[in-house]
Amino acid sequence: MPLKEEFRSQGDFLFKYRSYLPIFILLIGLAVFMLELKNGRIFNSSEFRTIQFLGLGVSLFGLLIRFLSIGYAAENTSGRNTSEGQIADTVNKTGLYSICRHPLYVGNFFMWLGIAIWTYNAWFVVCFVLFYYLYYERIMYAEEEFLREKYGQEYVQWASVTPPFIPKLSSWKSSNSPFNFKKIIRQEKAGILNLFLVFFIFSLSANVYSGLGTEVISSDIWTLLFVAAFIYYVLIKGLQKLTQILE
Repeated sequence: MPLKEEFRSQGDFLFKYRSYLPIFILLIGLAVFMLELKNGRIFNSSEFRTIQFLGLGVSLFGLLIRFLSIGYAAENTSGRNTSEGQIADTVNKTGLYSICRHPLYVGNFFMWLGIAIWTYNAWFVVCFVLFYYLYYERIMYAEEEFLREKYGQEYVQWASVTPPFIPKLSSWKSSNSPFNFKKIIRQEKAGILNLFLVFFIFSLSANVYSGLGTEVISSDIWTLLFVAAFIYYVLIKGLQKLTQILE
Protein backbone atom coordinates (compact mmCIF):
# COMPACT_ATOMS: atom_id res chain seq x y z
CA MET A 1 0.00 0.00 0.00
CA PRO A 2 1.41 3.45 -0.92
CA LEU A 3 2.47 5.48 2.11
CA LYS A 4 -0.24 8.10 1.54
CA GLU A 5 -3.02 5.50 1.63
CA GLU A 6 -1.38 3.76 4.58
CA PHE A 7 -1.30 7.00 6.59
CA ARG A 8 -4.97 7.60 5.73
CA SER A 9 -5.95 4.06 6.75
CA GLN A 10 -4.03 4.27 10.01
CA GLY A 11 -5.45 7.71 10.73
CA ASP A 12 -9.03 6.58 10.14
CA PHE A 13 -8.49 3.62 12.47
CA LEU A 14 -6.92 5.73 15.21
CA PHE A 15 -9.63 8.37 14.82
CA LYS A 16 -12.36 5.78 15.32
CA TYR A 17 -10.75 4.36 18.46
CA ARG A 18 -9.06 7.50 19.75
CA SER A 19 -11.13 7.41 22.94
CA TYR A 20 -9.87 3.94 23.86
CA LEU A 21 -6.32 3.42 22.63
CA PRO A 22 -4.76 5.99 25.03
CA ILE A 23 -5.92 3.73 27.88
CA PHE A 24 -2.89 1.54 27.20
CA ILE A 25 -0.60 4.53 27.65
CA LEU A 26 -2.47 5.38 30.84
CA LEU A 27 -1.81 1.88 32.18
CA ILE A 28 1.88 2.23 31.39
CA GLY A 29 1.88 5.59 33.16
CA LEU A 30 0.22 4.03 36.19
CA ALA A 31 2.86 1.29 36.22
CA VAL A 32 5.62 3.94 36.11
CA PHE A 33 3.87 5.81 38.91
CA MET A 34 3.76 2.65 41.06
CA LEU A 35 7.46 2.06 40.40
CA GLU A 36 8.23 5.57 41.63
CA LEU A 37 6.14 4.85 44.73
CA LYS A 38 8.09 1.62 45.28
CA ASN A 39 11.35 3.54 45.10
CA GLY A 40 10.00 5.87 47.79
CA ARG A 41 10.74 9.03 45.88
CA ILE A 42 7.39 10.72 45.68
CA PHE A 43 4.59 9.82 48.07
CA ASN A 44 3.60 12.02 51.00
CA SER A 45 6.04 14.81 50.23
CA SER A 46 5.37 18.50 49.73
CA GLU A 47 7.20 18.30 46.41
CA PHE A 48 4.83 15.62 45.16
CA ARG A 49 1.80 17.61 46.25
CA THR A 50 3.16 20.43 44.12
CA ILE A 51 3.53 18.02 41.20
CA GLN A 52 -0.07 16.85 41.70
CA PHE A 53 -1.51 20.34 41.48
CA LEU A 54 0.81 21.25 38.63
CA GLY A 55 -0.55 18.26 36.71
CA LEU A 56 -4.11 19.30 37.56
CA GLY A 57 -3.45 22.84 36.36
CA VAL A 58 -1.97 21.66 33.05
CA SER A 59 -4.91 19.31 32.47
CA LEU A 60 -7.46 22.02 33.27
CA PHE A 61 -5.67 24.32 30.83
CA GLY A 62 -6.13 21.66 28.17
CA LEU A 63 -9.79 21.32 29.11
CA LEU A 64 -10.20 25.09 28.78
CA ILE A 65 -8.76 24.96 25.26
CA ARG A 66 -11.30 22.28 24.37
CA PHE A 67 -14.12 24.37 25.85
CA LEU A 68 -13.16 27.42 23.79
CA SER A 69 -12.70 25.35 20.62
CA ILE A 70 -16.06 23.60 20.90
CA GLY A 71 -18.01 26.53 22.30
CA TYR A 72 -17.32 28.73 19.29
CA ALA A 73 -17.34 25.97 16.65
CA ALA A 74 -20.22 25.33 14.29
CA GLU A 75 -22.64 22.46 14.96
CA ASN A 76 -21.66 19.00 13.69
CA THR A 77 -17.98 19.86 13.94
CA SER A 78 -15.37 19.51 16.70
CA GLY A 79 -17.05 16.62 18.44
CA ARG A 80 -16.24 13.33 20.11
CA ASN A 81 -17.88 11.26 17.38
CA THR A 82 -16.26 7.88 16.87
CA SER A 83 -18.79 5.39 15.51
CA GLU A 84 -19.99 7.81 12.82
CA GLY A 85 -16.50 8.54 11.52
CA GLN A 86 -15.50 11.97 10.25
CA ILE A 87 -18.20 14.66 10.48
CA ALA A 88 -17.86 18.27 9.34
CA ASP A 89 -20.73 20.37 8.02
CA THR A 90 -18.40 23.34 7.58
CA VAL A 91 -14.76 24.38 7.95
CA ASN A 92 -14.09 26.20 11.20
CA LYS A 93 -11.87 29.18 10.44
CA THR A 94 -12.39 31.61 13.34
CA GLY A 95 -11.66 31.63 17.05
CA LEU A 96 -8.98 29.13 17.98
CA TYR A 97 -9.28 27.65 14.50
CA SER A 98 -7.87 30.87 13.07
CA ILE A 99 -4.55 30.30 14.82
CA CYS A 100 -4.35 26.50 14.72
CA ARG A 101 -5.95 23.79 12.55
CA HIS A 102 -6.36 21.29 15.39
CA PRO A 103 -7.00 23.16 18.67
CA LEU A 104 -8.94 20.21 20.12
CA TYR A 105 -5.84 18.06 19.89
CA VAL A 106 -3.78 20.83 21.46
CA GLY A 107 -6.27 20.70 24.33
CA ASN A 108 -6.04 16.91 24.48
CA PHE A 109 -2.26 17.16 24.61
CA PHE A 110 -2.28 19.34 27.71
CA MET A 111 -4.98 17.22 29.38
CA TRP A 112 -2.87 14.09 28.94
CA LEU A 113 0.37 15.90 29.73
CA GLY A 114 -1.04 16.86 33.12
CA ILE A 115 -1.64 13.18 33.83
CA ALA A 116 1.84 12.24 32.59
CA ILE A 117 3.36 14.79 35.00
CA TRP A 118 1.84 12.82 37.89
CA THR A 119 4.19 9.90 37.19
CA TYR A 120 7.05 12.04 38.49
CA ASN A 121 9.21 10.49 35.76
CA ALA A 122 10.81 12.80 33.20
CA TRP A 123 11.55 9.96 30.79
CA PHE A 124 7.91 8.93 30.74
CA VAL A 125 6.87 12.52 30.01
CA VAL A 126 9.32 12.67 27.08
CA CYS A 127 8.08 9.31 25.76
CA PHE A 128 4.49 10.50 26.10
CA VAL A 129 5.21 13.61 24.01
CA LEU A 130 6.81 11.49 21.27
CA PHE A 131 3.93 8.99 21.33
CA TYR A 132 1.36 11.77 21.18
CA TYR A 133 3.09 13.28 18.16
CA LEU A 134 3.12 9.99 16.24
CA TYR A 135 -0.38 9.01 17.35
CA TYR A 136 -2.16 12.24 16.49
CA GLU A 137 -0.09 12.93 13.39
CA ARG A 138 -1.93 10.05 11.70
CA ILE A 139 -5.32 11.24 12.99
CA MET A 140 -4.73 14.81 11.82
CA TYR A 141 -3.62 13.55 8.42
CA ALA A 142 -6.83 11.51 8.01
CA GLU A 143 -8.99 14.44 9.12
CA GLU A 144 -7.30 16.84 6.74
CA GLU A 145 -7.66 14.44 3.81
CA PHE A 146 -11.37 14.14 4.59
CA LEU A 147 -11.79 17.93 4.74
CA ARG A 148 -9.73 18.46 1.61
CA GLU A 149 -11.87 15.98 -0.33
CA LYS A 150 -15.09 17.57 0.94
CA TYR A 151 -14.24 21.28 0.69
CA GLY A 152 -11.44 21.36 -1.86
CA GLN A 153 -9.79 24.72 -2.45
CA GLU A 154 -11.66 26.39 0.41
CA TYR A 155 -9.92 24.09 2.86
CA VAL A 156 -6.55 24.26 1.10
CA GLN A 157 -6.50 28.08 1.25
CA TRP A 158 -7.26 28.10 4.98
CA ALA A 159 -4.79 25.31 5.77
CA SER A 160 -2.01 26.98 3.79
CA VAL A 161 -1.93 29.95 6.21
CA THR A 162 -2.93 28.17 9.45
CA PRO A 163 -0.41 25.97 11.31
CA PRO A 164 -1.52 22.44 12.21
CA PHE A 165 -0.64 22.35 15.92
CA ILE A 166 1.54 25.17 17.27
CA PRO A 167 -0.69 28.30 17.33
CA LYS A 168 0.11 31.38 15.27
CA LEU A 169 -1.31 34.07 17.53
CA SER A 170 -0.92 36.86 14.98
CA SER A 171 -3.57 35.19 12.78
CA TRP A 172 -6.35 35.50 15.37
CA LYS A 173 -9.86 36.17 14.04
CA SER A 174 -12.78 36.51 16.42
CA SER A 175 -15.62 34.04 16.03
CA ASN A 176 -18.81 35.20 14.35
CA SER A 177 -20.87 32.83 16.48
CA PRO A 178 -21.88 33.31 20.14
CA PHE A 179 -20.38 30.97 22.70
CA ASN A 180 -22.51 27.82 22.95
CA PHE A 181 -22.55 26.72 26.62
CA LYS A 182 -25.08 23.97 25.93
CA LYS A 183 -22.78 22.36 23.39
CA ILE A 184 -19.96 22.31 25.93
CA ILE A 185 -22.21 20.73 28.55
CA ARG A 186 -23.47 18.09 26.12
CA GLN A 187 -20.15 17.07 24.63
CA GLU A 188 -17.63 17.43 27.44
CA LYS A 189 -19.36 15.72 30.36
CA ALA A 190 -17.56 12.42 29.70
CA GLY A 191 -14.20 14.15 29.26
CA ILE A 192 -14.55 15.89 32.63
CA LEU A 193 -15.53 12.63 34.34
CA ASN A 194 -12.68 10.67 32.75
CA LEU A 195 -10.09 13.27 33.69
CA PHE A 196 -10.97 13.26 37.39
CA LEU A 197 -11.39 9.47 37.33
CA VAL A 198 -7.76 9.14 36.25
CA PHE A 199 -6.56 11.49 38.98
CA PHE A 200 -8.63 9.52 41.48
CA ILE A 201 -7.11 6.21 40.33
CA PHE A 202 -3.59 7.58 40.71
CA SER A 203 -4.37 8.98 44.14
CA LEU A 204 -6.09 5.76 45.23
CA SER A 205 -3.07 3.74 44.08
CA ALA A 206 -0.77 5.94 46.15
CA ASN A 207 -2.98 5.63 49.24
CA VAL A 208 -3.30 1.87 48.97
CA TYR A 209 0.39 1.36 48.27
CA SER A 210 1.39 3.51 51.23
CA GLY A 211 -0.82 1.52 53.58
CA LEU A 212 -3.27 4.34 54.24
CA GLY A 213 -5.96 2.44 52.36
CA THR A 214 -9.50 3.73 52.72
CA GLU A 215 -8.75 5.80 55.82
CA VAL A 216 -8.00 8.95 53.85
CA ILE A 217 -9.93 8.24 50.67
CA SER A 218 -13.21 9.78 51.84
CA SER A 219 -11.55 13.12 52.65
CA ASP A 220 -8.97 13.11 49.86
CA ILE A 221 -9.39 16.07 47.49
CA TRP A 222 -9.03 13.83 44.43
CA THR A 223 -11.87 11.64 45.69
CA LEU A 224 -14.07 14.67 46.23
CA LEU A 225 -13.28 16.00 42.74
CA PHE A 226 -14.10 12.62 41.19
CA VAL A 227 -17.39 12.35 43.11
CA ALA A 228 -18.35 15.87 42.00
CA ALA A 229 -17.52 15.01 38.37
CA PHE A 230 -19.54 11.78 38.60
CA ILE A 231 -22.59 13.59 40.02
CA TYR A 232 -22.26 16.21 37.28
CA TYR A 233 -22.12 13.49 34.61
CA VAL A 234 -25.19 11.68 35.93
CA LEU A 235 -27.10 14.94 36.23
CA ILE A 236 -26.34 15.98 32.64
CA LYS A 237 -27.17 12.52 31.27
CA GLY A 238 -30.48 12.67 33.12
CA LEU A 239 -31.29 16.10 31.74
CA GLN A 240 -30.52 14.91 28.22
CA LYS A 241 -32.75 11.87 28.53
CA LEU A 242 -35.68 13.46 30.33
CA THR A 243 -35.75 17.04 29.01
CA GLN A 244 -34.95 19.15 25.96
CA ILE A 245 -33.22 21.85 27.97
CA LEU A 246 -29.78 21.13 26.50
CA GLU A 247 -30.94 20.82 22.89
